[in-house]
Amino acid sequence: MHRRPFPLATAIAPVLNQVPLTAAVDVLVAGGGSAGCVAAIAAARTGARVLLVERHGSLGGIGTSVLDTFYGFYTPGPNTKVVGGIGQEVVDALTARDSAFIRPNTYGAGGGVTYSPEVLTMLWDELVTGSGADVLFHTTAIDVVLDAAGNVTDVLLATRNGLLRASAKVIVDCTGDADICARAGAGYDGAETGEPVQALTTTFRVANVDTDRARSFPKDELFELMAQAASNGDYRLPRQEGSIHRTPVDGVSLANMTRVEGVDPTDIRQLTRAEMDGRRQVGEYVRFLRDLVPGYEKASLVGLATHIGVREARRIHGDYQLTADDVLGARRFDDGIAQCGAPIEDHSGGTDTLWRYIPGNGVYDIPLRCLLPKGLHNVIVAGRCLSATHEAHASARSIAQCMAMGQAAGTLAALSSASRLAPRQIKVAALRSRLSADGAILGDPDR
Repeated sequence: MHRRPFPLATAIAPVLNQVPLTAAVDVLVAGGGSAGCVAAIAAARTGARVLLVERHGSLGGIGTSVLDTFYGFYTPGPNTKVVGGIGQEVVDALTARDSAFIRPNTYGAGGGVTYSPEVLTMLWDELVTGSGADVLFHTTAIDVVLDAAGNVTDVLLATRNGLLRASAKVIVDCTGDADICARAGAGYDGAETGEPVQALTTTFRVANVDTDRARSFPKDELFELMAQAASNGDYRLPRQEGSIHRTPVDGVSLANMTRVEGVDPTDIRQLTRAEMDGRRQVGEYVRFLRDLVPGYEKASLVGLATHIGVREARRIHGDYQLTADDVLGARRFDDGIAQCGAPIEDHSGGTDTLWRYIPGNGVYDIPLRCLLPKGLHNVIVAGRCLSATHEAHASARSIAQCMAMGQAAGTLAALSSASRLAPRQIKVAALRSRLSADGAILGDPDR
């Protein structure tokens, strides 16, 4: 098991009580991405006092700063819906505001919900604060305080007002990089431990697109054109496929094409270089589109991802590790708290992407045990830092599944806090019953 010390809390232990206490809550959610927002909403609606801390100035994470499409709500083939609950509430609200539509995936991986990131950003504000949860922006969880029993009692926060701390009965780690778990000494896999991690991507938006002409250009011809352009040495295109698609704004398309490989996203120097490399690549792909692809002759770059998109960093060591056999075998679990039908979509490197689909448009369960880090008694994770192998993670990381995990984690955290029982002591049947009552779509473990 990999353990990494984070000595700040230990170093300041003699004066810890002098660090201002900004909140004492039932549930602290670290990270305001899709998983964190839903976790905070679910916990607050279940009666907990909730604090959500987010290092940026807005909510939504990758879903508002990098992407514009939710994948994972539907399976390939018949487009069976596998995620509901708060996630579906978000989709319904976006649709009611004429800011979302369902779009086929370029690679046949099931319908995606394409939306306006700007509208979603405002919607998250409304839903999270409307649930009763408190929010702190520009606040980063940098360390934890552990008691002798292995419970996280406090989280140290770096803020514009200096170092603060928050105490909580239960912590939900939705940082994506498992920062809380790592700082508490839990085990994990990732680039730091020599494991492969997926490449990073900087997305971009272009305006003045002739959408009809662009959509009529076959994707196979687009990919062939990319390969030829790169082979000729005229363009530096490390990824020679990807997607560029229409958005809710006429004449504006979003591209998911760049690829930055070999990066440990938890290393600030590597991540800094990746940010710059991703933006440099954007310039090349825009030039390629304008020069060679029908419909983009007058395209202008109008938007860059707020930061580079990270697909994979740390994956915790949980009570259970989801595997590729579980995914491809459409396995059901007694403690399933979310469903997924997404294929394994591996961006580990090279010019293309590895796709492995679940036979027969199957669906598998994500078990609750994947959200419970070994050795930590009052910490739950949700989102892409779940306990999974590299291959299984490449399926389960879709945003719809992150939202479903967030709803389960937030609900469990609130039940744990109210009952004064550790999350592992809450009966799975009670959690599943509450999730079903709140609109979550759960699989039948007997199937």
